[in-house]
Formats: sequence, C-alpha cells, structure tokens
Amino acid sequence: MLLDAAVDIAAFADLPSAYWKKTWSANPLERLSREIKRRTDVVRVRPDLDALDRLAAAVLAELHDARQVLDRRHLPEASMAELFTTRPAESQPRITPQPEPEQLP
Repeated sequence: MLLDAAVDIAAFADLPSAYWKKTWSANPLERLSREIKRRTDVVRVRPDLDALDRLAAAVLAELHDARQVLDRRHLPEASMAELFTTRPAESQPRITPQPEPEQLP
C-alpha cells in the first residue's frame, strides 16, 4: 500500500522547501480530531450518528470562524506565488520509484 502511494506521500517535496514543515505532517487534522474527541467526551451523550455529525460540524464551524478572524495564513498568499514560478529541471526534487517486494533479489 505504501509503495503504491509513494508519489502522493512525497507530494510536499514539490513545494518550496520553506513550506515542507507545514505540509508534510497531518498535525492540523490530528488537532481537529482531538478537539472533536474532547467535545464528545464533555457532552457524554451520543444518541446516534446524526448527533455526532452535528457536534463535529459545530466544532468545524467554530474553528473555521476563529481562523477567519486571524490575520495570519497557514500559507501566505504572497509566498504562494513562488509555486507558479518555473524552476529549472535540475532543482526539481526527484523521486525514484522503489522496486516492488517481489522484484527484490
């Protein structure tokens, strides 16, 4: 499974190296999952999946609203313009495919 996803796993390498720290991990997603878990533990009543969906949607809406107020962006617009400049071919990261386990000697 990981061998099939090798290109997707290393997709962050196509971005400028300044963004690698922000994009290679799933920390924002993990933080969101922890927040939803914390809220469901506080409520302690989950009669059905619809109630859980509503609670998760409320958490997402609240976090989205809080993020809209911030003046800071995760990936600033000005520096995102770097992505649209073409880089010389030799500076592009190269990912060499690994042999399948059956092909190993």
